[in-house]
Amino acid sequence: MDKLFDRLQMLADRYEELGELLSDPDVIADSKRFMELSKEMADLRETVEKYEKYKQVVQQIKDDEEMLSTGLDDEMAAMVKEELSDSKNEKQKLEQEIKILLLPKDPNDGKDLIMEIRGAAGGDEASLFAADLFSMYSKYAERQGWSIEVIDKNMTEVGGFKEIALTINGKNVWSKLKYESGAHRVQRVPVTESAGRVHTSTATVVVMPEEEDVEIDLDPKDIRVDVYRSSGAGGQHINKTSSAVRMTHLPTGIVVAMQDQRSQQQNREKAMKILKARVYDYYKSQEQSEYDENRKSAVGTGDRSERIRTYNYPQNRVTDHRIGLSLNKLDRIMNGELDDVIDALVLYDQTKALEELQNG
Repeated sequence: MDKLFDRLQMLADRYEELGELLSDPDVIADSKRFMELSKEMADLRETVEKYEKYKQVVQQIKDDEEMLSTGLDDEMAAMVKEELSDSKNEKQKLEQEIKILLLPKDPNDGKDLIMEIRGAAGGDEASLFAADLFSMYSKYAERQGWSIEVIDKNMTEVGGFKEIALTINGKNVWSKLKYESGAHRVQRVPVTESAGRVHTSTATVVVMPEEEDVEIDLDPKDIRVDVYRSSGAGGQHINKTSSAVRMTHLPTGIVVAMQDQRSQQQNREKAMKILKARVYDYYKSQEQSEYDENRKSAVGTGDRSERIRTYNYPQNRVTDHRIGLSLNKLDRIMNGELDDVIDALVLYDQTKALEELQNG
């Protein structure tokens, strides 16, 4: 822990320095710098407070051990021993919490996200499973107090989704759902199957941070915009005007088509939001693939085709293949009770990251 304590003391010193800077009239007058320093201080607060608490507990242990060495009467010795035991347990707990707080932060953890779900292998059954996944994530979002907005969807005749795109907004959205990208496999008897045989189908999920201020600048010259008339339901107004928008990012070939909104301007805004997220995700996935070659322990990889989870209906079982987790409560998970799966993924990733931090 020695190296970690050196780092903690540096953070505590920086926290104190920030407090002084934020009371400086020159800093207060510069709103941009004031905001940046305020955010830095807020980011450090929990770690520094835990460190201060840790130092108090260590001092308490030292004091108690000294008292016991002075030869106390039985009653007082028992009280001090009990306090010492509690302090040692708290010290251990604080050490673990501090280590986790010192892990490198995912720069996207405070962001909302865009999720795209697509039916893959399995035809109609794959599209129905995509709809089931959408329902599962929607119910989980509701339990978390998050808000969901569907920004694009392409339904099939049987009531499933060829694809659906949605934004999810709220606290800790990215940090909880960032591991969901990949191929999700379902094993069940399809409603279209008369002989009662179990089929295997897949749907893919892609999770991308919603890029508002965007670390990625899209050059307008790199984007081709086509407008055309919306198709499908929407009434005469929509069919008479060119309100649908297709944006193509020429360097990557990524295409976003949007026609669900009422006006061309709304479709443009939604298309640009998705395009930014997809382009950002494209470049991050390439970086992630290189990173994963060096760090084989990653839960979420850049490989979108990786089969991450199987939903077995006959056995009411969900298996996450990345961490070897199997839970016999598929019915509850599909009802949005995803906490056990997500908590296990977070813990696994933190454990691996802690090993790297201590061995690094």
